Amino acid sequence: MIEENRFPVIETDRLNLRQVTKDDAESILAYLSDQDVMKHYGLEPFDSIDDALDEIAWYQAIFEKKTGIRWGITLKEQGRIIGSCGFLNIVSEHRRSEIGFELSKEYWGNGMASEALESVITYGFEQLNLQRVQALIEPPNISSQRLVERKGFIREGLLRNYEFTCGKFDDLLMYSLLKQDYEKMSYST
Repeated sequence: MIEENRFPVIETDRLNLRQVTKDDAESILAYLSDQDVMKHYGLEPFDSIDDALDEIAWYQAIFEKKTGIRWGITLKEQGRIIGSCGFLNIVSEHRRSEIGFELSKEYWGNGMASEALESVITYGFEQLNLQRVQALIEPPNISSQRLVERKGFIREGLLRNYEFTCGKFDDLLMYSLLKQDYEKMSYST
């Protein structure tokens, strides 16, 4: 799984996916304080730089514990974090992980989330040797459902009252992509 302590950088046509640092706190606060971005995130919108620093500390902790890896999404020409994408809850013995992603609202609808997600999925199957990648998505989050479906994920079912977030129980749809499904997809290299 995550073998080395050096954080991998992923480059796509338009994006660089890199480690998030404390220097990125203002950028993270900018989009994670947006009500629309946080609508299906499972947390209240951020309201302080400390919230952003806590998020960055979580990214660092899951990487150090080898239970996840979260890349900051940047435009190649800028370097400012505009979202994140990565794995959490990696279970090495079963070669599975959850995947998550979010993007600043100003970049919605132009394929950047798709580009970042595709590169992270490829990393998961080819570098982390995953067998299964799963996505847990709230039923009202239609755009995320469509995105993972375009990437080959199969809806497996509804997990009722699966999480308690923001003062309420949320249902989550379980999606999965298996390595053999990924290998049939056109974005496989």
